[in-house]
Amino acid sequence: MQFKNPAVLYFLALLIIPILVHLFQLQKFVKVPFSNVAFLQKLVQQTRKSSRIKKWLILATRLLLFTAIILAFSQPYFSDKKSNLKQHNFIYLDNSLSTNTTGEKGNLLQIAAQEIIENVSEKDVYSLQTNSDFYDEITKTELKNVLLDIKETSKKIELPTVLLKFQSKLENKTNDLSKVILVSDFQNTYINMFTNVTPPFSAIKLASSTKTNISIDSVFISNSNATNFILNVLVKNQGEAKNNIPIAIYNDSKLISKLSSSFEKDTQKTIQFKIQNQKEFKGKIAINFNDTFPFDNVFYFTLKNDQKINVLSIGKDVDFLSKIYNKKEFNFTQSTVQNTNYNSISKQQLIILNEVENISEIVSKKIIEFSKNGGNLVIIPNEKLDINSYNSLLKNLNAGKIQPKKIDTLKITNINYTHPLFQNVFSKKVTNFQYPTVQSHFPISSKNASNIVSFENNTSFISQIKNAKSSIYWISSSLDRKNSNFINSPLIVPVFYNFGKLSFKHAQLFYRIDAENKIDIKTNIDKDKVLRIVNSENSFIPLQQKFQNKVSLTSKIQPLKAGIYSVLKDTDTIQQLAYNYQKEESLLNFLDLNELKKSNKKITISNSIANTFKEINKKNEVHWLWKWFLSLAIVSLLLEILILKFYKP
Repeated sequence: MQFKNPAVLYFLALLIIPILVHLFQLQKFVKVPFSNVAFLQKLVQQTRKSSRIKKWLILATRLLLFTAIILAFSQPYFSDKKSNLKQHNFIYLDNSLSTNTTGEKGNLLQIAAQEIIENVSEKDVYSLQTNSDFYDEITKTELKNVLLDIKETSKKIELPTVLLKFQSKLENKTNDLSKVILVSDFQNTYINMFTNVTPPFSAIKLASSTKTNISIDSVFISNSNATNFILNVLVKNQGEAKNNIPIAIYNDSKLISKLSSSFEKDTQKTIQFKIQNQKEFKGKIAINFNDTFPFDNVFYFTLKNDQKINVLSIGKDVDFLSKIYNKKEFNFTQSTVQNTNYNSISKQQLIILNEVENISEIVSKKIIEFSKNGGNLVIIPNEKLDINSYNSLLKNLNAGKIQPKKIDTLKITNINYTHPLFQNVFSKKVTNFQYPTVQSHFPISSKNASNIVSFENNTSFISQIKNAKSSIYWISSSLDRKNSNFINSPLIVPVFYNFGKLSFKHAQLFYRIDAENKIDIKTNIDKDKVLRIVNSENSFIPLQQKFQNKVSLTSKIQPLKAGIYSVLKDTDTIQQLAYNYQKEESLLNFLDLNELKKSNKKITISNSIANTFKEINKKNEVHWLWKWFLSLAIVSLLLEILILKFYKP
């Protein structure tokens, strides 16, 4: 038994007062002589004994009365918690795309929200975390309003992040009782995410009634020519084999092609469609099949055939550049310093200063202007370069300073595989290729430089120097065959090809939602104008950086729904973009909570939201006893009245 007002119990000490009054209450008896003294002596003894019993009974009822009143005012109760502490329940409800599927009772997300509403207590305080929002210290009514409007979202949040946020809130709730409840399907969640310092929580797993899924993983183009191209659709099947699954391709709303395909158990399959070239293609691929996740049965992509990157090489005329910068993807031009059309420099996306011996003032001025307007620059030094003209250019570009030539035969051995230049180039780290060499090189010192390819002594062979608006790539050695055999190395192609591809980020076939996507748009806009990305349901303004001939867009937070979006300049559509959900959302990869409990004894698991909240409510239920003690006081008072009225000694 616990007491809400335990200080009142000190008044029990006052019960000594009626006891003392009773013990020390003295009465004087007057003796009256009678003729029959023996008879009177017997009558007096009987009267004194009966009077003493009555007084003890009255004392007992009064003590019981005062004790009951004092206990009633102390407000006793039976409970597993203290009555002056609030119960604060921290709830995470997973509303990711994977919860928008069917379970035994219906839609997993909607049923979970409804069961929480039905079973939470009016007396408790709640904090609700979803994948998109956090609601702190809300009542049951507020919680109900939020849950009634909850929708699935493409936003993701990791469970360790949720628990860390809850733990930080718990540290500030020293006067509250708290409970952490995670309601999720635990997709793509692993045991090693939870450690010994993870706070205790109750895990409730949402389980789909179907355990099979087919999804469109990605698409890519191959065998493109002047008339048509091959669209390769990678389809992933999880679960049992599936036969004669219809797959259709649309250009906007027009059906282009349709076929049926069969899939073996737990396999991936590439399906090819031959499609006629069109200037613009707003593609939609649809699979007509009822499985676990409906959102991944549709995939969007866009095509635009006139997307080429302008590359200008100034200086030495070499064959390998024209082979790398093919006419299909690049507008490549080579010219000597004397024959360069300086008016065309502003229209380029990449300029290569290829072994220019002396960088003239006019060339330097145009290159500086080009770089400030967002253009990328590759510098290949000449063996007989004028170091002062090079350093003058680099100084104005805030790119550091080159050192005098070092004559030393060095192998090119180290590759920075994490650099964007080598993204999707290597499937694994290469250690057994024939290392190219150089006979001499010009080291560069720059605080903004990062190594891309290095020599065996870890000094830089190719480095990237970033400034606010563009990138400068410094190749520290002449690529003349007399000085280096690097142009015979397999590295030469991906390095220079990606120099070009990274200089202007044309719209890709598709982008992933909830990922950082960067797109360059060829356009000029006024300073007070912005580009918008819109579709029929949504409109937003992405982060954007303006240059002379382009606008660089960055999207991550938006959009939230898959589909084809238009980039608008005022009311004119200048580009189409396709967004699709993250493919990890399609995986039937769910954490086994029993294994989780084995690894962490502080965790409790359940398959029922109702049972979890009923257990919490039961533990927190308070059984007040003050009414019983008040009743006891009334009964004591009545007993005293009865004794005084009807007990005659």
